[in-house]
Amino acid sequence: VQLVESGGTLVQPGGSLRLSCAASGFTFSRVVMWWVRQAPGKGLEWVSRLGNLPGTINYTDEVKGRFTVSRDNANNMFYLQMNNLKPTDTAVYYCAKGCVDTGDGYACNDRGQGTQVTVSS
Repeated sequence: VQLVESGGTLVQPGGSLRLSCAASGFTFSRVVMWWVRQAPGKGLEWVSRLGNLPGTINYTDEVKGRFTVSRDNANNMFYLQMNNLKPTDTAVYYCAKGCVDTGDGYACNDRGQGTQVTVSS
């Protein structure tokens, strides 16, 4: 399994970014994919998940209405469009699969190396 994120950078509050994740080594189209993030000093937090069936899409309340998740099963790509970014969105963002809530943050069977998103003026 290989998950490679890209697209993170420094952006001003109110700005937009699009994160990408290239997936390989498994049957991507059959798997629920997640975006999770980790802010400095905090545990892993789920951001969004997108299943392989219509309607299987969820967002944490903190990003609902601002972030949009999508996938391209033909090319094994997973995306996160982030609009109206806030300083509280600053974190390392990971695409992942096999995530569960441990009761003390999230844990994922597989995730990439992460891409840093910094929202600051």
